[in-house]
Amino acid sequence: MTTSATRAPTSGSPLPKASPNLPLIIVCGCLIALLSFGPRSALGLFLAPMTEARDWSREIFALALAIQNLVWGAAQPIAGMVSDRFGTARTLAFGGIVYTLGLLLMAQAESPLLLHVAGGVMIGLGVAFSSFSLVLAAFGRAVTPERRSLAFGIGTAAGSFGQFLFAPLSQGLIDGLGWHDSLYVLAGLMLLIPFLAVALKGKPAAYVPGSAIADQKLTEAISEAFRTRGFILLTFGFFVCGFHVAFITVHLPPYIADLGLDPKWGAIAIALIGLCNVFGALAAGYIGGRWSKPYFLSLIYLGRAIAITLFLMAPATPLSVLIFAGTMGFLWLSTVPPTSGLVAVMFGPRYMATLFGFVFFSHQIGSFLGVWLGGRLYDQTGSYDVIWYIGIALGLFAAVVHWPIKEEPVARLAGAPAQ
Repeated sequence: MTTSATRAPTSGSPLPKASPNLPLIIVCGCLIALLSFGPRSALGLFLAPMTEARDWSREIFALALAIQNLVWGAAQPIAGMVSDRFGTARTLAFGGIVYTLGLLLMAQAESPLLLHVAGGVMIGLGVAFSSFSLVLAAFGRAVTPERRSLAFGIGTAAGSFGQFLFAPLSQGLIDGLGWHDSLYVLAGLMLLIPFLAVALKGKPAAYVPGSAIADQKLTEAISEAFRTRGFILLTFGFFVCGFHVAFITVHLPPYIADLGLDPKWGAIAIALIGLCNVFGALAAGYIGGRWSKPYFLSLIYLGRAIAITLFLMAPATPLSVLIFAGTMGFLWLSTVPPTSGLVAVMFGPRYMATLFGFVFFSHQIGSFLGVWLGGRLYDQTGSYDVIWYIGIALGLFAAVVHWPIKEEPVARLAGAPAQ
């Protein structure tokens, strides 16, 4: 005789859903963000030794990283769709493997074409499919709406800590092993991502019949986003973030050396940016959860424009480099928690990985132009001055663009319970 306590559920009864292991998700997600963001943020340190060893111009190396940023951006919406359809863990594992292969092939690149394929296309794909964008989407599913902004800040801070960690690590490896073997070491570390990804298994919940929120297909979600004025403005604004971040990551170390300072200050500056952004991202997550995200973004971009202006006006000293790096660090990826948070507020978490992927594509178009134009204009003029001035103008543009964005759900979600 079967009792009610042991009776199997009927075919129409849903099985109870297990609660996610939130601490494990946060820890493994942060480690993935650290590993994914770390090596690619330190690749600017390989510019000088690789171009000297291969007798390449700076534009050749810069173009490879520009391609990387563009491929990363173009693939990010696709990675988001794959993650939303097949789950976060599989997507991240695939990205980690491609990332590893890209670094290995980059070490063997003896022609510009192979460098552009390995360091550009393959690493770009690897970063897209293992990026913190997917990690943040997983966090968005696991935490309550009230805690999303803080969770996004923690995930972003982890990526920034990767920059802080991998800048001196990469420089130390280059000094001790040479750039060639250093890329092998970095490739080995990327193999940890598929194992960590297991903790982030899962995908957005399907539509529940009878829900207060109307069902929506992926194509409908994309169409709705691009009909929303705030989403368009957010996309334009994030272009500027990519331009600033990519240009400074790749070209600040050689720029500092061009000023006559010891090249070690370039690695120190990149590491300091990453360290300060750990705190900047955490603060941004906290602030974005309590005050206006659009106004906060405007202030961040205005602060960047002011910081660049003062850096160009100040005498070239280690102190001025440290002050600039620290200031930019606090403003670095502090844009990500409020930007991703606005996407979640406007459209909910169901297709967040995909929709934030489109916003991030704009970011990476800016990254492509920042890296490539930096090398191009330097080779033509022998100076980075023009690109710095463009960066100032874009910072002011972004400050204006974010101000009118409305922090509210689209009409489809208005009045529905928070997701």
